[in-house]
Amino acid sequence: MNKQQIQFLSNLCFALGFLSIIGSVMIWFSAGGQFGAPGVDALADLKRAYAERFGIFVGLWAPTFMILSNRLHHYAEKR
Repeated sequence: MNKQQIQFLSNLCFALGFLSIIGSVMIWFSAGGQFGAPGVDALADLKRAYAERFGIFVGLWAPTFMILSNRLHHYAEKR
């Protein structure tokens, strides 16, 4: 791969890192993550728990993409 391709991958990983943060929040809201009194409705509690876990799962992609972006950027500078 040439320097331009590596720099493109670095920029893509950087953008994906931010998108995973935004996606995490969007998943949390769209999958039933809302503020409210727990214990009132069992199904709502299950949906809220699922939304929190799935949102956290997607949110944890951000550090991975940011680290990949950093490493690719440094690799591209060496070339």
